[in-house]
Amino acid sequence: MNIVAIHGSPRQGNSSAIADRLLLSAEKTGAKTESYYLNSLTYRGCQACNACKTKSERCVVTDDLTPVLDAILAADVVVLASPVYFGDVTGQFKSFFDRTFSFFTPDYRTAANPSRLAAGKKLVFIQTQGQPDPAFFDDIYPRYERIVKRFGFTETRLIKGVGLAGPYSPEAVITYLDQAETVAAELAAKGDVDW
Repeated sequence: MNIVAIHGSPRQGNSSAIADRLLLSAEKTGAKTESYYLNSLTYRGCQACNACKTKSERCVVTDDLTPVLDAILAADVVVLASPVYFGDVTGQFKSFFDRTFSFFTPDYRTAANPSRLAAGKKLVFIQTQGQPDPAFFDDIYPRYERIVKRFGFTETRLIKGVGLAGPYSPEAVITYLDQAETVAAELAAKGDVDW
C-alpha cells in the first residue's frame, strides 16, 4: 500500500502530528509512505490556463508541486491535513488543491468517469480547529469530499480535531492520534475497508 500525505499547515502542529501518526502506524504494517509539507515548497496556484484540458493530461505548471501531484497519481491512499484558518483550509492547502483540477478530464462536466486518477483510491481528510464545538466548520470536509469522489476516491474518512488552539500538545491531540492509529490499522487489515 502506497500512502501519500499532504500537510497544509504552515507549521508542523496538530494536523501534521495526526497525519504523521497515521503514516507511522501504517509503516509498521508494511505500507510505503511519503509526506509533503506545502509550506516548505515553492509553487503557484492554478493559473486557469486550461492546458490540462486542451493540450496536456497533466498540469503544465512546473514547480515544487509537480512531484506532489505525481505522488497522488501513484498513491493508493491520500491523506490531506489542514488546520482551519479563517473558516476554511489554509491558503497553502487551497492553492495546492486548486492545482488538482488537472486530474479532471476535458469533458469532466458531462463524463461518466471525469477523472484521470485510477478508481478506488482512499482518502483520509484531517481537519483541526481551535473551535471546540464539533459542529463548527462542518461545511469544509463535505466540499472537498464531493470533489475527491468525482476524482474516483471510493472511500473517504474524516478525522476532525476540535479544541486544538495553539501549538501542538500531545495531551490535547491524544484522542485524534488514537483515531489515526485506528484508521491505519483498518487500512492494513483489508484494502476494501468500508468507512
